[in-house]
Amino acid sequence: MAKIILVRPIITEKADTLSARLKQYSFVVDKKANKIEIRKAVETRYNVAVESVNTLILPGKQKTRMTKTGVLRGRKPSFKKAVVTLVEGETIDFFGDL
Repeated sequence: MAKIILVRPIITEKADTLSARLKQYSFVVDKKANKIEIRKAVETRYNVAVESVNTLILPGKQKTRMTKTGVLRGRKPSFKKAVVTLVEGETIDFFGDL
């Protein structure tokens, strides 16, 4: 069974600005994936040429919310993020024909 490397793209205002200005796209990736595996996964899935890959592991955070029954406390898991820079002239369209 093939290992899933690209979990999902990150679609936020900051990620949209990075993609528009610098041709950098952000993805949540498997924690055990390395830069070479991430590069190959992006190139095969989106059919683009990748110039560089930067990775970082974001730590988990405590979350608290108030409800009618009291305070609920929990924890968001940590995850690995990859910022992929594409070669000049390449783009990725996450939304297709919306």
